[in-house]
Amino acid sequence: MKFSRLRLGKILAIGLGLSVIAAIPWVFNPYYTSVAIVIGINTIITVGLCLLMGYTGQVSLGQAAFYGMGAYISAILSRRLGLSPWLAMGVAATVTGAFAYIIGRPVLRLRGNYLAMATLGLGIIIYIVFREADWLTEGQRGIVSIPYLSIGSFAFDTDRKYYYLVWFFTLLVLIVSQNIVSSRTGRALRSIRDSEMAAESIGINVPELKVKVFALSAVYASIAGSLYAHYLTYVSPQPFDFLFSVHLLLMAVVGGLASIWGAIFGTTAISFLGDALHGFGDLESIVFGFILMAIIIFMPRGLWVHLLMAYRDRREKAGKVRP
Repeated sequence: MKFSRLRLGKILAIGLGLSVIAAIPWVFNPYYTSVAIVIGINTIITVGLCLLMGYTGQVSLGQAAFYGMGAYISAILSRRLGLSPWLAMGVAATVTGAFAYIIGRPVLRLRGNYLAMATLGLGIIIYIVFREADWLTEGQRGIVSIPYLSIGSFAFDTDRKYYYLVWFFTLLVLIVSQNIVSSRTGRALRSIRDSEMAAESIGINVPELKVKVFALSAVYASIAGSLYAHYLTYVSPQPFDFLFSVHLLLMAVVGGLASIWGAIFGTTAISFLGDALHGFGDLESIVFGFILMAIIIFMPRGLWVHLLMAYRDRREKAGKVRP
């Protein structure tokens, strides 16, 4: 009976969540639909960061670089070479994943602060390429008139249409990632996070698995970058700077580094907070810095996970009080 109730509760929760997602473009004005699109795109990147940092224990401050690679490769191939946007998106994900796999082999030999600095340096280098390689990226001017994604004659050229496309990819990434962490691979990732030496002692190929997760997180970021490029039909270097990598880290921390579905909560909370603080200059960075420190110190498992645990504790206490 208890199992049936739990299963029914999960089905109802999933149904309610899907209904809310489906209703957003019809209930809210176009501005909030565009915000929800950006939240979906950022959630895809954040999930990859959760797999890498929360489950594998590898620090990365360069996810914005992979995000930018996806956007620029997709934009260049579809705008300049005339490739199908879908094909350009696939090539961008493949190239970004391969690049991350190759660069990840030496980088992931580092640990702790050294790994964080290495990924930070990688992100800065790639950002400089975006900004200075005029012959390829158009520099600060950016690439314009990027074609929309389309299926036959049906183009995703409005916010409402694009919203459903983005959230299809977002939910797909969430489901795939949840299956990964629930599998034997997920258990291997957690063992690497807890102790690489212990993981190796039970036969896990630690270096190879770390590099594969690093590459997977880069592929997620690349897909998000392509979706971003074909949504705005314009890309420039500014959205892919170091500050955005910090925002991504904050989204993952707020949602819970070891919580795949918490990524939606973290991304939504930081997106709306950033929107509210927009225009206050350095105040935004100060507030985000305080939030990051407070959560790491007082709620290391993440704000979303902390709220869920508090809710469950409250229900358990209420159940014990009942006669």
